[in-house]
Amino acid sequence: MSEYAIKVQELGKQYRLGGKIENRYRTLRETISGAFTWPLRMLKGELREHSEKIWALQDVSFEVREGKVLGVIGRNGAGKSTLLKILSRVTDPTTGFAEIHGRVGSLLEVGTGFHPELTGRENIYLNGAVLGMKRREIAEKFDEIVDFSGVSKFIDTPVKHYSSGMYLRLAFSVAAHLEPEILVVDEVLAVGDAEFQRKCLGKMSDVAQAGRTVLFVSHNMSAILRLTEESIVLERGKLVYRAPTRQAVDYYMASGLSQSGERVWKPGETPADAAPFRPVAMRVRDAQGKTVDAIQSRQPLEIEVEYELAKPIKGLRVGVYLQTIRGETVFTSFDTDEPVQYEKYATRPAGYYFSRAKLPAHFLNEGQFVLGINASSFRVRRYFQEERALAFTVDAMGAPGMQWPEPRQGPVRPMLEWEIEQVEAVKA
Repeated sequence: MSEYAIKVQELGKQYRLGGKIENRYRTLRETISGAFTWPLRMLKGELREHSEKIWALQDVSFEVREGKVLGVIGRNGAGKSTLLKILSRVTDPTTGFAEIHGRVGSLLEVGTGFHPELTGRENIYLNGAVLGMKRREIAEKFDEIVDFSGVSKFIDTPVKHYSSGMYLRLAFSVAAHLEPEILVVDEVLAVGDAEFQRKCLGKMSDVAQAGRTVLFVSHNMSAILRLTEESIVLERGKLVYRAPTRQAVDYYMASGLSQSGERVWKPGETPADAAPFRPVAMRVRDAQGKTVDAIQSRQPLEIEVEYELAKPIKGLRVGVYLQTIRGETVFTSFDTDEPVQYEKYATRPAGYYFSRAKLPAHFLNEGQFVLGINASSFRVRRYFQEERALAFTVDAMGAPGMQWPEPRQGPVRPMLEWEIEQVEAVKA
């Protein structure tokens, strides 16, 4: 028995774009006629539209050991679903190969593997048979599957009458309870209410602890962090990063963000409806005024927003959002939060501006942070907003408590003023 449940080697999947595909059968006469006219049609360009191709996956290689849970992270169109479809044998690869050691249970989309004309009961037995399970084995799990899904009243109703939520409940329950050696799950949390999502996460955790191999795709980074120890990141069909999940999530969340400590908006990047406000740049500066992408926790830093107003704006406030790299909000602050500033700039004249905010030393904990910008008149109009404008890194060197090697929890790491008072012990 191989130590790997899944082994993928130089896997690739190519699709052909464009062109009209005829699904009807052709007569012998049409086939012969088409063969004779094919060169002429090629010259006219009728068939060239069929030649455009795209790689949904390209040269992807990785292994998953038995009993491991691997997260698969990537933006829409990165190739995540294509990868899982190949591993589930829904589609064949164009290049490379994948070795699968064990039965695979898949939940790729709502109702995958369900026959719409069959009842919920019949589909449970059908899915079990596809996995190679005996009827007795399926019967032993049947009540547990139905109870988890919460569709017991409709179990003998054809699933074509189910809502998308009911489809998902039953499909996930079947995939998780029929005990395949390998479970492949694609964005199971995209549908369903909060209660069912919690049940799904709990069941996924149970499956992982039972020693079964799981491939888990999700845009929910909290779920990825909770359920997986290691993850891969896909970008445009290629595997670009593999690491412990926290590092992989940080890499994914930071991708596409400016890493230079400065975000500059070109004129064409600003929406027309932002006028008369025009963002120019956002920067992180150190105590010497230098633009930086990394700073030590024990040092102060300055956030600078540069912008232009083509016309006066009444009640304008320019502010920043500070978040952790995983999207947890640290704070929101505006340049007119102080009443004196609010009164002074009740109407901001046309002109060129810099709004700057200072963060004190010993404020942020180590890690990556993301800055966003908001320019608005409260309850009147939002002129411009970009929640993820740039990223920067904080180094904990010299921060409070560094004499202990344990990591400090939370996004802030303040130097608080403590007092230790010794008193005499109370005599018995």
